[in-house]
Amino acid sequence: MKIEVQKIKKIINKNVILDDISVEFVSGKIYGIKGKNGSGKTMFLRALCGLTRINAGKIIIDGKYLGQDMDFPERVGFLIEYPGFPGGLNAFDNLKVLASIKKCVSDEDIRDTISRVGLENDAKKKYRQYSLGMKQKLGIAAAIMEKPELILLDEPMNGLDDDAVMKFKTILQEEKERGALIIIVSHDLEELELVSDELYQMKEGRLEKK
Repeated sequence: MKIEVQKIKKIINKNVILDDISVEFVSGKIYGIKGKNGSGKTMFLRALCGLTRINAGKIIIDGKYLGQDMDFPERVGFLIEYPGFPGGLNAFDNLKVLASIKKCVSDEDIRDTISRVGLENDAKKKYRQYSLGMKQKLGIAAAIMEKPELILLDEPMNGLDDDAVMKFKTILQEEKERGALIIIVSHDLEELELVSDELYQMKEGRLEKK
């Protein structure tokens, strides 16, 4: 997969959120984008997965124009802002609902994903009983469950304890070796340096290579 971002802009109420960003991403790499709250990093992920429309510029994914040739990338998994799931369902049932949309993963795949993120011992608990870290694990599980070509993660280590962070790093390496294109945004440079092949800085809507 190759993503070409060409001079994109996003403006809301005359405020420039994304300012003339041009960058390229390719499969088999982990890209880290560091930025403070309000820097535009979350909006950038939303633009890449088709959840928001840009005001100018182009996003081209494998030669197809996002917003013209397709509304969303064909195989994308994402965790953007805070994960949200029906409170009365457990981990398996929540992921089963998501899996029913595309019907490309089995029950065994779902259970394997739950184990990969470290939720197997809490799998029977209802989502409303989850801690912040457990909610984050389920959000990561939803993003990787269908083995997408593109994985977009917004502050994925938020609320994770040390063991969960180690599991997450292993997952990232496995997904990278599988050939996924992974983009992570975070306010924590140290976290990004540990997992990223390439680092960028987002500041006031502008993206620069570090």
